[in-house]
Order: sequence, then structure tokens, then C-alpha cells
Amino acid sequence: MADNGVSRKQCANAIRALSMDAVQKAGSGHPGAPMGMADIAEVLWNDFLHHSPGNPQWFNRDRFVLSNGHGSMLMYSLLHLSGYALPIEELQNFRQLHSKTPGHPEYGYTPGIETTTGPLGQGIANAVGMAVAEKTLAAQFNREGHDVIDHHTYVFAGDGCLMEGVSHEVCSLAGTLKLGKLILFYDDNGISIDGEVEQWFSDDTGKRFEAYGWQVINVDGHDPEAIGQAIEQARAETGRPSLICCKTIIGFGSPNKQGTAATHGSPLGEEEVAATRQALDWPHAPFVIPAEIKQAWDVTEKGFLAESAWKEKLVIYEEEHPMLAMELVRRIKGEISGYFAEKADQYIASCQANPEDIASRKASQNCIEAYARLLPELIGGSADLTGSNLTTWSGSTPISEQADGNYIYYGVREFGMTAIASGIALHGGFIPYTATFLIFMEYARNAVRMAALMKQQSILVYTHDSIGQGEDGPTHQPVEQLTNLRTTPNMSVWRPCDSVESAVAWKAAIERRDGPTALVFSRQSLPHQPRDDVQLNNIARGGYVLKDCAAEPSLIILATGSEVSICMAATEQLQAEGIQARLVSLPSVDVFESQDAEYQESVLPWGVRNRLAVEAGATDYWYKLVGLDGKVIGMRSFGESAPGGELMRHFGFTVENVVETARSFS
Repeated sequence: MADNGVSRKQCANAIRALSMDAVQKAGSGHPGAPMGMADIAEVLWNDFLHHSPGNPQWFNRDRFVLSNGHGSMLMYSLLHLSGYALPIEELQNFRQLHSKTPGHPEYGYTPGIETTTGPLGQGIANAVGMAVAEKTLAAQFNREGHDVIDHHTYVFAGDGCLMEGVSHEVCSLAGTLKLGKLILFYDDNGISIDGEVEQWFSDDTGKRFEAYGWQVINVDGHDPEAIGQAIEQARAETGRPSLICCKTIIGFGSPNKQGTAATHGSPLGEEEVAATRQALDWPHAPFVIPAEIKQAWDVTEKGFLAESAWKEKLVIYEEEHPMLAMELVRRIKGEISGYFAEKADQYIASCQANPEDIASRKASQNCIEAYARLLPELIGGSADLTGSNLTTWSGSTPISEQADGNYIYYGVREFGMTAIASGIALHGGFIPYTATFLIFMEYARNAVRMAALMKQQSILVYTHDSIGQGEDGPTHQPVEQLTNLRTTPNMSVWRPCDSVESAVAWKAAIERRDGPTALVFSRQSLPHQPRDDVQLNNIARGGYVLKDCAAEPSLIILATGSEVSICMAATEQLQAEGIQARLVSLPSVDVFESQDAEYQESVLPWGVRNRLAVEAGATDYWYKLVGLDGKVIGMRSFGESAPGGELMRHFGFTVENVVETARSFS
């Protein structure tokens, strides 16, 4: 803190005033958490947090995550006060269209926001991912006397975050992985939207986290000296993550509403705001911060000096370890090695030149084997299905066994795994991939959505992609999941039909930097498809003519994944009957739809109204491509328990049914 006579209380009250003023002006918001956590935030941000307001992307900064994102005005107040490019006008525009202060912290909108939070518990999960990335990257690059990667991850969370099941998934794993630089502050105010939580949340949180392997510290959340001592104790413990349980009063300072749910999700009201000003001895007008208090908060120069000192360390590191330094800078910048595309294209060509009938999940593993050798930034994992998802390769090393490893055994934690991967991506220095069965995407669904919302590069490997899963039955057989993924904004989805399309899909996912990619693979073996060079090159365009007819087509069959081989045989039979049938493989509809209109028309001319889509998934999605005159062979129910081949026949995914349906066009 600046030595200018400003007290900690005044600094904390600046947060309280800005928070209640912004919520009151907006007519909506959550003033209670910012007012209750102001003292904790003041100590952390002024005395411990290493960051540089002039460069929010300084790589070795500490990461700060507000998991209870409804308290976003706490975050915006901190950013404004400490010197980020967030002027007071933006706080006055809280929750307004196109402002930099949306209702919940949104990654990419506001300088200094590390992740989008709001769905409770996921901020903690993202923070675990950031801590994993810091620890692993440090182990990979730090050398004796050169700690070039060395920072903490701090998280604020409330009762709601800890009630959400994802908090159990990720905090359990964080303890197992001994993430000593992860420090979680629990805002223990005993209040949620419905009131006093003791009726529905009576856990002994401290014992719960001790059981996870965390250090647990209890503190009065309104005692700055005790808070500082707790943070020191947490930072001193390097072998375990730390939970600091902070007993606080929600809406602290509001004389008539503090300690009640009335401060949680509603403005205090004009009269109560005035009363709070008086109670806090804050005589200043709304949104006015006295210069001496702003000066006490501002860490622009302090942050610049910290960043400059780190850059000097990096220069010395580069002199002693030039190759390592060059690689670290490349990964910090998120650049792909220049030779990757060429080597990947060579691998794709080799897959085409050496036909192999294999399950696409096995083809995926072969891709990982080929590409991971070129990309040390790839860090993968599976939710207790490694042997089924086939996500390891010969160079895989679990980080639980070796700190500088590249593989994470997530255990049965699909939701936590996916949210952790977003945290790894947000941290930087890695390209994360995760894996589970396609049906269990449902467990991870909101984390998948958040990855797309934040446009984070996270590669989502989903295997056992249809009723072809077989005997495990409808509980394990996906039907509607492909549609769910495909209709998610910013999500790219690939469902390859053989090893060649799988190799192209993996390359696309690695090179795509502006969002997650779902790679959907089969359990069952798929036959290799013959292609010429033009077709091979066109796979990357998401859809292409796999088998054309002698004249203008009178019928177009569209297919993906395991159904392509069925449709290939059907197309050949139809052509033998004199029907001008064209087969189009559409491994990625979204990529195909991003192509120029001329290319799309060359593949799917709209003048051809007789269109048949075939996919072992929900049918409705495909009508946008086949039109009202078209037909779809797909799933209109859940599956059954039987061998996969028998189920494919039972539900109509046969050459005979495709041919018969194609003939039915008038």
C-alpha cells in the first residue's frame, strides 16, 4: 500500500462504494459479495498479487479468478482502482450493452479478466487448470537459478461454488496433484439467494478440504492483519493447495441489510445506499474516488517494475539456455512450430497411401502419436477411459508421476476435466486435449459451452460415437449429442469416416486457435475410403464429393463417420442401376459452411432437391442441408442393448435401407 495516510478501511470502502453505486445505477446486480469480500480483496491485491495493469497479459503474473462471478463489481472495482484501462465511465455503464463491465466477468471484454465466470464452481475449476499449467510449465522450463515461470493462482469463491459438484471434482484432483501455488478464499457468509444456507448446506467445509489433501486456514474476513498472515501461511505451503475460510458479513456496511439475502442479488435502494455511506464514513458522491485513495490503490508503476524485473530474468535465462528460451517464448505466444503443417500433411498423405481399416478412435491415437512428437505443448488426458479413448502415445508421461509430464489421469471427472482444460488453455503455454465417451459429454456440457463462449482452444476427444457402441445399451449410446455440439456457437465438430479424415480433423483442431473442437470417433472398425489428390485436399474444407456420378447428379447422399462406408456401397449400387447418385462426405459441417459459396454449390448444388442424409444420430439437424423435400435416415429414439452391428441393422443403417430410401424419391 502507498504510504500516504490512507487506511486499509478507506481502500476497502472504495470497493464497497463503487459496487453499491454501480448496482444501484444499473438497477440490477449483486452488491453483497463485493461488499463482504472487500477487506480480503484489499489485502490480497495491495500486498500480495503480482500483476501489471499496463500489460494485463504479462505471462508471469499471478492469476486471479472470481469464481462467484455474480459479484463482478468486486472485480471491476479492483481493476479500476489498481490502474487497468477500465475508466470510471465503464463502471457507470455496468451491465449495459457493449460496456466492458458485463453482469458477470467475461473473458475478452475487460482487461484483467482471466476467465468467464458465472456458472458457479467453474471458476475454481478453471483456476485448477491454471495452477496445473503453471506447475507443469515451470517443471518443463525452469532450471537451477532460473525460475522464469513462478506465479500463484488465487481464487475467490462462495457457498454456491462449493455446493456445485464440480468443486468436488476439481478440488479433489488439485489435492492429489499437490498444487501448492493454488490458494482458494472461501467467502463463508452463510447466505445464498434462498437465505441462510444452514438449511441446505451444513457441510464441514474445512474437514472436506483437509480430506482432499489441502491446507485449511480459518480467518476473520474483516481483519486485514489476520488475512495477511493467512496468505503468508498459504504461500509458505508449497506441497498442498490452501483453502482460506474467511468468515464474512455479506453486504458489509449496509446498516439495515448486511448479513441477509436482501444484499445478495438486488440493489440496496437509494435510502439504504445513503445510509451505508454514512455508516462507512464515505461522504463522497457516487463513483467519486478521492485522489489520495486512488493513489493508494494504483500499482501501475509497481507492476511495470515487476514485469521489467521478470524480463531481465528472461534475458539472463536466454543467455544460458537459448534453445529453451526460444521454445518458451514460442509457447507463450501460442505459435505452432513452422514445420508442423508440412509434417502433418505428410502424415495425412501416408494414411491415404497406406490403407488401413481401423476404428477411428484408433486412428485418433495414431494421430496423437504422430503430432505430439511435433508439439511438446500438447497436454492430454481422459476421464478414466484412457484405454478406451486411446489418448496416450509412446511419449506420454503422467504429471502425477513426473512434474514435467504431458498427460493427466483425470479420474471419473468429465465436468471437472473439461473446465480444467479451459483453465490450462487460458493460462497459455499448452494445447489441452481431453477425452471421454460422447454420451458423457452430457456430464461436461456446461464446461463445453464455456470453452466455446470464451473461444478457447480445447480439443475434445469423444469416442464410442453412436449406437454402434453396442451392448452397453442406450445409457451409453449417444443420439442427440452431435446436434448439441454442432449447434453450439464457436464450436467446431468433426466426425471422420476413416483414418485419413481423422488425421485431417486432428490437424484442423491443432491449428484452430479461436475455439474448441470436438473430434468424434467410432468404437468399431471403419473401412478406408479411396480418394484422389483433389478429394484428399478437400477434406480440410469440411465436406467434399467422395464418389461422383457420370452426369449431373439427380440424387445426393450425405453421410458422416461410420455411415459413409454404408452409403458408399449404396451409391455404387444406385449408380449400377442407372441412377445419377453422388456421395458427399461431411466430416465437419461447420467447416464446410465456412467455405465460399462457389465451393459449397459445387459439392451440394441446390438445384438437386433429392437429398438423403444418413447419420446414426438425431435427425432434425440434417433438414437444414437436405431441405423440406429431403429425407434423413437417423435416430428418432434412444438405442437398445445388443451387438453394434445388429443395432445398426435394426435401426436401418444398412445398404439396403439407404438404397430403398433413395429409390423412393419421386
